[in-house]
Amino acid sequence: MNTRLIRLTAGIAALGLIAGACSDDSDTDDSSTPTVEQTTATTAAPASTEAPATTEAMAAEADIVDTAIAAGDFTTLVAAVQAAGLEETLRGEGPFTVFAPTDDAFAALPEGTVETLLEDPTGDLASILTYHVVAGAVMAADVVGLDGQDVATVNGATFTVNIGDDGSVSLTDAAGNEVNVVATDIQTSNGVIHVIDAVLMPA
Repeated sequence: MNTRLIRLTAGIAALGLIAGACSDDSDTDDSSTPTVEQTTATTAAPASTEAPATTEAMAAEADIVDTAIAAGDFTTLVAAVQAAGLEETLRGEGPFTVFAPTDDAFAALPEGTVETLLEDPTGDLASILTYHVVAGAVMAADVVGLDGQDVATVNGATFTVNIGDDGSVSLTDAAGNEVNVVATDIQTSNGVIHVIDAVLMPA
C-alpha cells in the first residue's frame, strides 16, 4: 500500500483529534474519536494554536484534482482527466466519489493501451474515466454496506461491490475484472477518493 496515501489519510484523521483537543480545556477527552470511519491508528500531533487551523483551511481548499496531484501517485490519471476534458467537472461542486487507479495500475494495462486511449480522449478514455466516478460522497462505511450490490457510475454502467471475510473491499467491473480497494476516505473539498490497484473497465 502506498505510504504517502496512508499518511494523507492518517493526516485527515489527525485533524479531527486536534480539533477536539483545542475545543476542550479539560485533561480528559472522551469525544476525540476521528470522524473518518476507516483509518489506521495514529498518534495525534501536538496541539498548536495556528497549525491546525491553517492545515484545515488548506484541506478545505483542495478539490479532487488538486488532492490527486498532491498525492503524487496519480499522474497518469490526472493527465487522462485533463486530456478528456473532465478536469473542470471534477473541480466542480460535486460531491463526487472517485475510485482512483494509481500510476502502477495504469502501467499494468497491456502495452500501448494508455497511448491508444489518449488518441481519442473524448471517446473510450472519457468513458473509462467516468466509470470510476460515482455521484455523491460515498464513504468507506457506506461501501461496506453495499456487499453484492451493483453501483451505478457517472458513466451509466455499474460495478459490483464485494466484501471479503476479512473486511477487504474489491470491485468487479463490467468486464469481469476484480479490482482491490487499497486506501479509503481521502476527503476533499468536493468529495472523496478511494484508491484502487487496477483500472476498472466498462463492458
